[in-house]
Amino acid sequence: APAPHRWNSGLPMNIGVLFVPQQEAWVVERMGKFHRILEPGLNFLIPLLDRIRYVQSLKEIVINVPEQSAVTLDNVTLQIDGVLYLRVIDPYKASYGVEDPEYAVTQLAQTTMRSELGKLSLDRVFRERESLNANIVDAINQASDCWGIRCLRYEIKDIHVPPRVKESMQMQVEAERRKRATVLESEGTRESAINVAEGQKQAQILASEAEKAQQINKAAGEASAMLVKARAKAEAIQLLAAALAQQHGSAAASLSVAEQYVNAFSKLGKDSNNKEANTLLLPANTGD
Repeated sequence: APAPHRWNSGLPMNIGVLFVPQQEAWVVERMGKFHRILEPGLNFLIPLLDRIRYVQSLKEIVINVPEQSAVTLDNVTLQIDGVLYLRVIDPYKASYGVEDPEYAVTQLAQTTMRSELGKLSLDRVFRERESLNANIVDAINQASDCWGIRCLRYEIKDIHVPPRVKESMQMQVEAERRKRATVLESEGTRESAINVAEGQKQAQILASEAEKAQQINKAAGEASAMLVKARAKAEAIQLLAAALAQQHGSAAASLSVAEQYVNAFSKLGKDSNNKEANTLLLPANTGD
């Protein structure tokens, strides 16, 4: 049966002088034929000849779409209802284009909803709820254009899933959560192993760099020591050359060499490690 009419509060009587409320359009017929549409405010009509045939509300109208069954692409039966928001754009078409605009739009919304749900699987119905509402609005506007009605938006209120399907969805959600937990744990283990390996790598690099710096410092120290020794030896040689160049320098050098010669002979017979070494070979000119 047609839905209860909620578009107006009744047809007023023609008393000649009429006051049309704001956001309403009164459709007037003269001798059974459309005459004109009264605008809000003061209007004058001819009694008996003119008759107010339709009163259309220009406000936004909210219509509850009854709950209905719909089958998804993967053969799951859903119970779904919604709310429809529409407005009269052309009072003439809304009056003469369709018998009961509210009932017609409600039926169109239900059939369009079933058609759109049949194109989607169960998972996509919940994910693409906004796109589903937009598709229903577009389909309703294409059909209701000749009725002078504009669908502003459509909202799905409730979607009821069969109990077995609901249990399966809950099991799927739990399995997905366990899967994510396992993946996160494995990723944590991998990150930990990577961090340990990176730490060991950095430690080895730092140790090698420290050893390299130590060797460089040691080599630099040895080179500095050798330079200091060489400079000291060069200075000693210069001093010795200067001393030899002085008077009696060669005699002093001969005396120093003779002392070293005598000291060397004194150590030949003092080998404590080799007890069998009791033979000494002396040169013939020992007293030279």
